[in-house]
Amino acid sequence: MKYIILTTLYIFSFLIGHSSIVIQNGLTHQYTIDKNIVYKGKIEMLNTGDKTQSVKLYLQDLSYHAEGTINYSAPMSHPRSNTGWIKLETNLVQLKAKEKKEILYEIHVPKDSLLTGSHWGVIIVEPTDDYNPAEKKTGINISSVVRYAIQIITNYQSEQLKPNLSFKGIKLNKVDGRRILNIALANTGHVFLTPTVSIDFYNSNSGEKIGSFSSIKMGLLPSNSKTFSIDISNIGAGNYKTVLLATDKDDNAFAVNVALEIKND
Repeated sequence: MKYIILTTLYIFSFLIGHSSIVIQNGLTHQYTIDKNIVYKGKIEMLNTGDKTQSVKLYLQDLSYHAEGTINYSAPMSHPRSNTGWIKLETNLVQLKAKEKKEILYEIHVPKDSLLTGSHWGVIIVEPTDDYNPAEKKTGINISSVVRYAIQIITNYQSEQLKPNLSFKGIKLNKVDGRRILNIALANTGHVFLTPTVSIDFYNSNSGEKIGSFSSIKMGLLPSNSKTFSIDISNIGAGNYKTVLLATDKDDNAFAVNVALEIKND
């Protein structure tokens, strides 16, 4: 008898319909901190299923790259990790069918010198199942394990720092008949940002503006990068002058000029 366990990790969006455990108060918790102070937070969990569900919680560090890789490592594995400051109320909880629970945590900010800017870590919330081979039929059984990664971001004197974003690459792809422009964007500063990327198209001869398109907003940790996708299906084949623009909630703007050729399919 064989068991195959499929593990899925959700970081930046809610999961609906794939797990009986749902996180109800968001997957990014952000704090403005000062030294030697304890901050309190909570994780609101709901068991939408019809049976009792066990859930374990633990801490890890997080990094990711625009190519799509996501890395999890041991707590305090990089200089800006705050996982050593976070104390969980419990590492294991049981939720009865339809039950809602709040799991508390504390952030104990050190009194020692701190790097200015953002520090981060994740609390992994992982439902667990008790496997009983006697209840399984012969053959291959596939089970899906869904995990949530809740980002805990702490900002120390971040308002004193200048944010910085850098364009690392641009690639045009065809997806389900649509033209999708993928822009790799890196956070080269020390502050967590939630940028949006937009592109303005201009006629390469007349300079007339043809259209403007935007990506969704996504969080971006310092020293990390992500790919922002923009649907430009409404732009026909041709050569264009374009302006790529990344902006954050405080209207900080980072721009680059790009000559873009779109070919007939």
